[in-house]
Amino acid sequence: MIITSLLDTDLYKFTMMQAVLHQFPGAQVEYRFKCRNAQSQPAAGAPSFDLAPFADEIREEIRLLCTLHFREPELAYLRSMRFIKSDFIDFLGLFSLNEKYITVTSLPTGEIDITIRGPWLHTILFEIPVLAIVNEVFFRNTRNLPDLVEGRRRLDEKIEQLRTPELSDLKIADYGTRRRFSKAWHEEVLRVLIARLGTHQRPGGASGVGGQFAGTSNVLFAMKLGLTPLGTMAHEYLQACQALGPRLRDSQIYGLETWAKEYRGDLGIALSDVYGLDAFLRDFDMYFCKLFDGARHDSGDPFQWGERVLAHYVRNRVDPRTKTLIFSDSLTVPRTIELYRQFHGRCQLAFGIGTNLTNDLGYEPLQIVIKMVRCNGQPVAKLSDTPSKNMCDDERYLAYLRQVFEIPQEG
Repeated sequence: MIITSLLDTDLYKFTMMQAVLHQFPGAQVEYRFKCRNAQSQPAAGAPSFDLAPFADEIREEIRLLCTLHFREPELAYLRSMRFIKSDFIDFLGLFSLNEKYITVTSLPTGEIDITIRGPWLHTILFEIPVLAIVNEVFFRNTRNLPDLVEGRRRLDEKIEQLRTPELSDLKIADYGTRRRFSKAWHEEVLRVLIARLGTHQRPGGASGVGGQFAGTSNVLFAMKLGLTPLGTMAHEYLQACQALGPRLRDSQIYGLETWAKEYRGDLGIALSDVYGLDAFLRDFDMYFCKLFDGARHDSGDPFQWGERVLAHYVRNRVDPRTKTLIFSDSLTVPRTIELYRQFHGRCQLAFGIGTNLTNDLGYEPLQIVIKMVRCNGQPVAKLSDTPSKNMCDDERYLAYLRQVFEIPQEG
């Protein structure tokens, strides 16, 4: 059994789920799976990412996932977070994932189709564990004797790159649950990072040695290893607001306002790439610049993004040094160091490294996502600054969204 706890997911799933409970409890949604590096006919010598042979195994793991309930110590841990409310904990005490809301289908191309459809409140927790299941099932079947020696060598190399005096203020976090090689490897990586880099802050406020490891997005490992759990919102929250808000053009503003209403100053990092940076900056006015603690980058050129966001703060009479920029798009340690050197001292910085931490053993990782494509029967979309990350199953809606948000056609 791959997933043994419902806490084995990212913190932002719980923060979004609480907002859904309080503000959109009746919303109905649909999510679809996509493997970005799957090819129906891979080139000679290229790795095959056929997932269809493992569909039955994936279904069985999902069936086992749906037998889980939150345990009392897990609920107590969530309750200890100042932004988690007691009625949400009461709801989680009764919660379990329902298998009827998810289907896994093998396709003739060798790919699989995973569709999640049902109440948002009851389907939101599927995404991360299902992606972790797909990854682990694939790799344990295709790499049943993993090269852990190579994985450890690569991890040591990353750590040594970070452990220099000039980088003592650089802090990284683990964002790698969804694409990890395996749960066991994920835990090993975290334990090594704690031992070698030191945690930024241990329970009780004591600083760790070195203090370059800021924490993890994974709530289970945060609880188990005494790490800081990290996360705020994901794309699906702002996407759903396309269907839930008063009008489409105001959906990004509506999403940010409902988030602020829910958390009253906590979890104040805005996601900037649901419609691309141009559209984000048009909506992220002086009010939001002052209200939110910062913004997160997840597509497009990170250096250009950072410069534009800092300039936007200055134009809106906000000192960028009081705001946090979070970088989380396909980061490697060398890229993280480059970004740190460019922006250090000009703002607060945070770096979330995912696949390159938890799935770097010398094999090409799966580039898999599960994204919301409908809410309340209406198409919703993500139009990021990296076109390959766009996801929508309705081309007419996509064209309309571009028009409404003044987003030029690619190419």
